[in-house]
Amino acid sequence: MIYKITPASAWREAERQGVYRGSADDNRDGFIHFSTAAQVAETARKHYHGQTGLFLVVVDADALGDALRWERSRNDELFPHLYGELDLGAVTEILSLRARSDGGHDVPELKP
Repeated sequence: MIYKITPASAWREAERQGVYRGSADDNRDGFIHFSTAAQVAETARKHYHGQTGLFLVVVDADALGDALRWERSRNDELFPHLYGELDLGAVTEILSLRARSDGGHDVPELKP
């Protein structure tokens, strides 16, 4: 499983369109950024601190085929990057990412 943090409003728009095309940052970089279960908390801290109304989208990495590449990024770790649109059929679950009063987020227990 891989994970995407996104504003709930952006995800609802993807559901209306039938496909997720990524955030402005994803579009700038040329791929959709994902995290592994072990990387979600740090991604939330670094890129989403203080934001509310977020979803954590759970995606079956195997369903993405060759468009998914594992590339080195933060701390020289391998991160999953999707070169193309996210077919909503690969999504297995949508979780709320609750914001705390300190600006952090409560990350649920995730499947690797």
